[in-house]
Amino acid sequence: MLAMILAEIAGTLGLGACLGAGIAAIGAGLGIGKIGASAMEAIARQPEASGDIRSNMIVIAALVEGVALFAVIVCVLAMFV
Repeated sequence: MLAMILAEIAGTLGLGACLGAGIAAIGAGLGIGKIGASAMEAIARQPEASGDIRSNMIVIAALVEGVALFAVIVCVLAMFV
């Protein structure tokens, strides 16, 4: 009986971790898409500032990717802890 309960809890944790990792990946994709769209619009409005806009876009995209990677790692660790 106890083994069945523990197996069910482990399955639920695995499902939650997979859902969390998927939501983190989707959120990062949406965030980076929004960053790219806003940067292209800004460059279209001010072409002379394209270098600054591009460098800021790369930094922000890297920060979003870092947060998404952290979220995925936390979700994966939740399965094993």
